[in-house]
Amino acid sequence: MVKYNPRNWFTLIFHSYSRQVVRTLFPALLIMGAYTTLATYIITDYFGLSFISTTMVHSLLGIVLGLFMVFRVNSAYDRWWEGRKLWGLLLNNSRNLASKLSAFLPVDDQKSRSYFAQMIPNFGAAMKEHLRNGVDLEDLDIVEEGFLTKLKDKGHIPNVLLQMIHERINTLYKSNIITGDQFFVLDKETKEFSDILGGCERIRNTPIPYSYSMFIKKFIFTFTVTLPFAFMAEFHYWTVPIVLMVFFILVSVELIAEEIEDPFGKDINDLPTDELVEKIKNNVRELILKD
Repeated sequence: MVKYNPRNWFTLIFHSYSRQVVRTLFPALLIMGAYTTLATYIITDYFGLSFISTTMVHSLLGIVLGLFMVFRVNSAYDRWWEGRKLWGLLLNNSRNLASKLSAFLPVDDQKSRSYFAQMIPNFGAAMKEHLRNGVDLEDLDIVEEGFLTKLKDKGHIPNVLLQMIHERINTLYKSNIITGDQFFVLDKETKEFSDILGGCERIRNTPIPYSYSMFIKKFIFTFTVTLPFAFMAEFHYWTVPIVLMVFFILVSVELIAEEIEDPFGKDINDLPTDELVEKIKNNVRELILKD
């Protein structure tokens, strides 16, 4: 995720991300430019057709397209913002669980403290990679003997880690290290982890409806492909930069919406989940571990 000053116009206007978008869209811009140039040449120069062009139809269609684009961007941003709120809850819940464990566990029980100081960040790290391309077990901290064996060949690593946390808390209760009331408090905190994970999976695995995505792309394509005919009689070859500018704006908005609707990856606009996982690790260990 990019950190920036929203008041610095110059930096925002000339940010490298704009060049990245141009590079991504360059093949499409090249094709669109060639198409517009060829259409203008054939109709106005080769055949010498003369007609009265009008932008009235495209103005009316532009209103509808604008409404589509607003809804598209808003729906994508809602998914991004909900993901950020869920990761904020994960950070806060990790702190709460670590704080309560620190208060409940005996000061000299370094084994349990070390276990939770590693397992809670492990859950955040596993959840981060689970929402991407799968968890690499080598990225997790080894908390006990046979830890990786328990996770091997498991399809849902965060679930297994959460189960192990539950089992450890239950063991503490059965061993009379924590009371029933304390067990109830800790169980409530760990349940929140499952709810947060489920919310992120819902965002990750439920894209916007296929028909909506398909028709908005068709609408943009039809609008831009027919746009040269609204300008060529009056602007001639100036139609090319005009059409390219409109095409670039419309497709860029759709491109950004596609990027932020799945906010858990490594794109420039995605959530800073790597930084949040590191913050969870530092905060949890500071709360639980005793010197």
